[in-house]
Amino acid sequence: MKKELRQRLRKILAELPPDQLSAESLQACHRLFEQPEYIKSEVVMIFLALPTEIDTSPLVLRAWQDQKRVLAPKVSWNQRRMLPLEMRSLTDDLTVSNMGIREPATGVPFPIAMIDMVIVPGLAFDEYGNRLGRGRGFYDRFLAHPEFTGVACALALEAQITKSVPVGPLDRHVDMLITNEKVRRFKK
Repeated sequence: MKKELRQRLRKILAELPPDQLSAESLQACHRLFEQPEYIKSEVVMIFLALPTEIDTSPLVLRAWQDQKRVLAPKVSWNQRRMLPLEMRSLTDDLTVSNMGIREPATGVPFPIAMIDMVIVPGLAFDEYGNRLGRGRGFYDRFLAHPEFTGVACALALEAQITKSVPVGPLDRHVDMLITNEKVRRFKK
């Protein structure tokens, strides 16, 4: 079931015209900027989007403008975990992993306990805060870390919302989901 849903959502996202993806990404980012969870956050970890994902560049730029510390995950494939590293540029000191993911090239891992908000990617989300990622469990493991007490916020397009997302025992739901059309909050 997860495999078919991933294929369907990848196709939907790949068929979105670039100008529509850009406009809807900006709408979702602007909704996030208005939320109290974002406003009071001092340290935000943001994923660096793939070409067919919601564009997080406006969020990164605004977070810097708002004097927030901005982190991005660097994947340690050997350890099967993400390391939160601070970033200071969208062009310098970034690299592209073997999986095509942009990430900080170097840095010292930031303490997980000090992260106020994590912006979580996904292919599909449902009305209960469940998410379908790319299938490797990196965000599920990160959000389950005992030191993480911040807000897990998914940023997506309304086109990624589906009736239900199949979940397993290791899957973690998000605390809030912001799209270009609405804000949804879920109980922890």
